[in-house]
Amino acid sequence: MASTTASLDIPQSPDQVWQLIGGFGSLPDWLPYIPKSELGAGGRVRHLTNADGGVIVERLVGFDEAERHYSYAIEQAPFPVTGYLSTLTVHAVPGRPDASRVEWSGSFTPVGVSDAEVEELFHGIYVDGLAALLKTVQV
Repeated sequence: MASTTASLDIPQSPDQVWQLIGGFGSLPDWLPYIPKSELGAGGRVRHLTNADGGVIVERLVGFDEAERHYSYAIEQAPFPVTGYLSTLTVHAVPGRPDASRVEWSGSFTPVGVSDAEVEELFHGIYVDGLAALLKTVQV
């Protein structure tokens, strides 16, 4: 099994950042390459459409409002992996009530490619996504 993690400090309080990213259907609010998210199954499944019209289906598998994190699994996507599980978390930064550390991590089993290739793929997605989040909150 392969895995990767990316994190970035954001100049807003954890509660402010969680308000923006904590909804399972909120990706279009801060992630430009996902312009559309439709929720189904009582809000537990999201159908994402990327900028190229590709569809990704993800299932919410864990959510903790108080701890500011959620985990999801990919059910359908054009990625060369199975068993994908990812968690998005907003942490407080000790001594900095005006800052948050957002962490995006995932684990997955490569299919037809190496661990390093899928780790690089998802690490790039996470890093780019966190950079987009930073840009969104700075506007």
